[in-house]
Amino acid sequence: MASSTDNGGTEAQKPKKQLLLNAFVMTTPGHLSPGLWKHPQNKTDDYNKLSFWTSLAQLLDTGGFHAMFIADTLGAYDVYKGPANVDPVLASGAQFPVNDPLYAVPAMAAVTKNLIFGVTASTTYDAPYALARRFSTVDHLTEGRVAWNIVTSYLESAARNFGLETQIEHDERYRIAEEYMDVVYKLWESSWRDDAVIRDREKGQFAVAGRVRAVNHKGKYFQVPGPHISEPSPQRTPFLFQAGTSKAGTEFGAKHAEAVFMGGQLPELVRKSVDALRSTAKDKFGRDPSHTKVFTGVTVIVDETDEKAQAKYRELLSYGDREGALALFGGWTGNDLSSFSDDEDLVLVDKPAIRSVINRWSSTVPGTEGLKWTKSRIAEFLSIGGMMPKIVGSPKTVVDELERWAEVADIDGFNHAHVVNPGSFEDIIEYVIPELQRRGLFRTEADREGVTAREVFFGQPHLLSDHPGHQFKWPIS
Repeated sequence: MASSTDNGGTEAQKPKKQLLLNAFVMTTPGHLSPGLWKHPQNKTDDYNKLSFWTSLAQLLDTGGFHAMFIADTLGAYDVYKGPANVDPVLASGAQFPVNDPLYAVPAMAAVTKNLIFGVTASTTYDAPYALARRFSTVDHLTEGRVAWNIVTSYLESAARNFGLETQIEHDERYRIAEEYMDVVYKLWESSWRDDAVIRDREKGQFAVAGRVRAVNHKGKYFQVPGPHISEPSPQRTPFLFQAGTSKAGTEFGAKHAEAVFMGGQLPELVRKSVDALRSTAKDKFGRDPSHTKVFTGVTVIVDETDEKAQAKYRELLSYGDREGALALFGGWTGNDLSSFSDDEDLVLVDKPAIRSVINRWSSTVPGTEGLKWTKSRIAEFLSIGGMMPKIVGSPKTVVDELERWAEVADIDGFNHAHVVNPGSFEDIIEYVIPELQRRGLFRTEADREGVTAREVFFGQPHLLSDHPGHQFKWPIS
């Protein structure tokens, strides 16, 4: 539809933003909906079977999802009724046990054509030389469809199990991560020239001397001589995801991330974080703000009508596990709620850290105005989709809200959490994606089949020229 301009002419309506959709998962029985593993429809207790993951990958690939975003944690949520008590998470499988997310990816890639696999890995507890090798290996085996979700880790239980008495201080973890990125960029981008590997059978020469070199990194935290032990993979550097809205996290994401995951209950508040990220990317690091895609997490419960969706929500909620939900709260916030009575309004407690979290929820979670935030309410809120905003309704209701989020928050897409699997993602494919397509908000097919992750998002397989990792590239000439 044309619109009038001040000079009497017309201009075409601005094209609608094509949304990006990720499936948010974790290699555990209970990701963000503790206790739901026991729902009759759910099969996440098969998380340790390869067929579970290959079937899911095929569903997402044929259904049109862009990526499978795989969360991870390196320790148990053991704060609640603690210290160091894993008992509250055992019945619900609340992110415990949890397997390594990387190992199933090549098998999933082998049975799919276009699905990207975003894998979480830590810069705090993993040596950069080893991580660079693993991601190069999987980038080869997926033909470029792997992404690294960069985290610095946050659990005391992880720190203890990696030999530390307590966590490394928050901003120090990001200082370590900064140097870590320099190391992996050098290994991925600067150790092998593009023409190093020639595979010349007649000459009997696989790679050429003088075209592979050491990186000789000597820093405060790492000493890595190199060279990189893996030859260059399709993307060299895997596509880079990151999550973190602290000042240090925002700066790190603005500098390094090609896609950032941001959470929040209201799009108006998420918009502030999005604007801060993009302005920092442009003003401090000289990057094009559009070269960082932004995703937010949502939990969608959808059915043919609003009434059916609400009934589905209530039925799912009946399988939630209170102890598991409170254990997740303890892990995410570091606060143990076990000492408070069941009917105590936690907005009023004499613990600033708890009050801060609850006050934020009480002022932003839709439908909770004027209600007491007791342990039971917190458990109910977290039992379906964790801390993510919940969107419940018919396809029209859900897509109206997704479209509002995309416009108000200025985000590029969504990480969709599942409540039951199978179930939740099938509902997105059946109800939500067709409505998005009808409104011109979602692709009807992949633009190009079998391309790398970075090509899907930015049209080329290697780091863009304004990315800090690009400076490490070893040109042929």
